[in-house]
Amino acid sequence: MTAYEIVTDAEARRARLTIPAISLPKIRLAGLLPYLLPAVVLVVWQFLSSVGWISSRIMPAPTDVGLAFVDQLSSGALLHDIAVSGARALAGLVVGGSIGLALGIANGVSKLSEQLTDTTLQMLRTIPHLAMIPLVILWFGIGEESKLFLTSLGVLFPVYLNTFHGVRNVDRDLLEMGRIYGMSSLTLFRKVILPGALPSIFVGLRYALGIMWLTLIVSESIAASSGIGHMANEAREFMMTDVVVLSLLVYAALGKLADMIARALERYSLSWNPVYQK
Repeated sequence: MTAYEIVTDAEARRARLTIPAISLPKIRLAGLLPYLLPAVVLVVWQFLSSVGWISSRIMPAPTDVGLAFVDQLSSGALLHDIAVSGARALAGLVVGGSIGLALGIANGVSKLSEQLTDTTLQMLRTIPHLAMIPLVILWFGIGEESKLFLTSLGVLFPVYLNTFHGVRNVDRDLLEMGRIYGMSSLTLFRKVILPGALPSIFVGLRYALGIMWLTLIVSESIAASSGIGHMANEAREFMMTDVVVLSLLVYAALGKLADMIARALERYSLSWNPVYQK
C-alpha cells in the first residue's frame, strides 16, 4: 500500500466517524431554518402590538388574529370559504395550465405552429389580465365564469412560456442520437423531449401558482358571494381588521401549500435527475 493510499484510507475512516455526529444536528437545523424568520416576525409583531406601538386599528396583534381564526373556524365559515376558493383556483389552474402546456409543446416542436400562434400569444401576454376585469364582467357577469376566465388567463402565459423554452432548449445531441437509434416521433417526445423540458415546465407551474392566487384575490374581492376574498371584503365593510389580516394569511398559507405540492411533484418526476436528488 502506497503512502497516498494509507493517508486516503485514514481520512475515509475519520470521515465515517465524524460525519454522523455533525450531520444530524445540521439536518435538524436546516429543517427549522425556513421557519425562523416567520417566528421572529410574529414575536416582534406581538411585542410591538402589546406595547402600543402598532395600533390595533391598523394592524391587529397575532393573538387577535388567532382568536379570529378560532371564531371563523368554529362557525364553519372559514372552511367553506377555503373550499370555494380552492375549487376556483384548481379549476383555473387546470384550464389555463392545460392550454398553456399544449401551446408550449406544440410551438416548441413545430415551427409552423410557432409561426401561427406565438406572435398572437405574445401580444395577448402584454395585456394586464386584471385590467380586463370591467370587460370580463360585461362578458360573463359576476358569476363563476368571470373568475374562471381571469384565473385561467393568468395561469396560461407562465406555463406556456416556460414550456416553450424547455422544449426548445432540449439537448440537440440527444435528439439526434434518438433519431439515429430509430426512435419514432412519439417515442422521441416521450423519452427525450418531455423529460428534458420538465424542469422548465415546473418552473412555469410554480410561477403560475403565484399568479393564480393573485388573480383570485382580486376577482373574489370585486364580485363574490363566497370565498376568502369575499370574507375579507365583508370584514372590511364592518372594520374587522383581524379577519382581513386572517384572510391574507390564509391566502399565504394556501399559496405555500400549493408550492410545496408542486415541489414534491417536481422531485418525484425528476428523481432520475441528480440535481433533484437529496
